[in-house]
Amino acid sequence: MKSNIHDLLNILSKLNGERLRNALKLWMSYHVSKISGRLVHWGLPAVMEIEPTTSCNLRCPQCPSGLRSFSRNTGMLQMDRYQSIIDELHPTLWYLLLYFQGEPFLNPEFLKFVRYASAKNIYIATSSNAHYFNDEVAKATVQSGLDRLIISIDGTTQDTYSKYRVGGNLQKVIEGTKTLLYWRNKLQSKKPYIVWQFIAFSHNEHQIEEVKKLANDIGVDTIGIKTAQIYDYQQSADFIPQNESLSRYRKTEGGYVIKNELLNQCWRMWKGSVITWDGLVVPCCFDKDAKHQFGNIAEAGFGKVWKNESYNRFRKAILQSRNKIDICTNCTEGTKVWSSAES
Repeated sequence: MKSNIHDLLNILSKLNGERLRNALKLWMSYHVSKISGRLVHWGLPAVMEIEPTTSCNLRCPQCPSGLRSFSRNTGMLQMDRYQSIIDELHPTLWYLLLYFQGEPFLNPEFLKFVRYASAKNIYIATSSNAHYFNDEVAKATVQSGLDRLIISIDGTTQDTYSKYRVGGNLQKVIEGTKTLLYWRNKLQSKKPYIVWQFIAFSHNEHQIEEVKKLANDIGVDTIGIKTAQIYDYQQSADFIPQNESLSRYRKTEGGYVIKNELLNQCWRMWKGSVITWDGLVVPCCFDKDAKHQFGNIAEAGFGKVWKNESYNRFRKAILQSRNKIDICTNCTEGTKVWSSAES
């Protein structure tokens, strides 16, 4: 696997004076708030997550897209709504994750989204289950300006992989990755930086060394071993790895508890936000069902929502009693959930 130096330089290349000043405002106001316990919030988002779609081809059992269990509306992000977000935020926006729920490549406009943000010199990442990378899509993806592509691969055999990626085909993931790498090499591009993401469960933890070797053999840039978020970690404890270092949870006599101490702080609430496909602004990726809605950009524009009373009330609650906020009780902010396996 390759060094990530090109990816790091690429991220830094997206900074300009305005974005750097804004990032410093966010960082300073966050630390003032954390130390004082009083809300101070300066700046606009440096990081955003925008949802291309809630649709997914797989049926992963710990995912609302896979389970088709959303209580919120489902659908596809439209280009006009997306452009309005990027047009408003690009002066300070440094990093864009074009993903929240669903499989991004199911949205027929997805690569247009990438190209539009790339033209604004924003670092763009996404996450995919890699079932759609035929020759044409793989070539277009490399040409789009996408900076980072996270590919889910949670096993080295079809049996293990499909225990979580229900309905998925491991060989498609491997072949899709190879096709992307072929076109990246043929077009002499350094992008996208390709990450294989391996979520550790009880049924696949024994294959971690195997997936590292497979990634190295294929030429993937890096592999990340990620701990799993288990929605009901008491009732679904059979997913939790035996190796506690691979888990967000710790076993006690009374059952499992999350390792996170849930301190009254959260950098995510200062640095950026999440926008659903239909324009709802929600606090972070842990609010998968959009229970905490601060507004809709179609009605107010993002800037007004970012500073409104509802959003600030939520930030204040984080500073005062984070352990009483439902989406925070299964959160890993402040704990290590990712390990890189570059070599």
